[in-house]
Amino acid sequence: MDRNQSRRQVAAMKQSLFDQGLLDEQFIQLEELQDDANPNFVEEIVTLHYRDSSRLISSIEQALKERNPLDFNKLDTLMHQFKGSSSSIGAKKVKAECNLFREYCRVGNAEGCMRSFQQLKKEYAALRKKLEAYFQQCCLFGAVGKASWTTRNSMSLQIKY
Repeated sequence: MDRNQSRRQVAAMKQSLFDQGLLDEQFIQLEELQDDANPNFVEEIVTLHYRDSSRLISSIEQALKERNPLDFNKLDTLMHQFKGSSSSIGAKKVKAECNLFREYCRVGNAEGCMRSFQQLKKEYAALRKKLEAYFQQCCLFGAVGKASWTTRNSMSLQIKY
């Protein structure tokens, strides 16, 4: 595959993440910050997001199990942190689900929180899988675009929840 075709393939893959509503402009802004002085900037930010969000997902899951009664303030605080981390990488659908969850917390709707959290985990897993594939393509084609990815960091994205 020639270099131009590789660039087009990676660009199409990234565009599909936007077309599907998985990412927003924050992701582009991250890529624009990546340069020769910070060649792994996006990789590092995404890796940090997954490390932090894995911990937050576990904390939210635990708080949802403590149901008598649910501590909506605690849940809202945890989800606020999760939303911030997701926003930092441009995770559009995940961020929207965080907002919905927080609204359910605000009105004290436990069932809404449970449903929203299940949907959030689905959106989170879908984005993780697609970002892994995108970064692997970038790495395979010699960091076409600005993003790069390594096997070491790809492995670190194997999140259990």
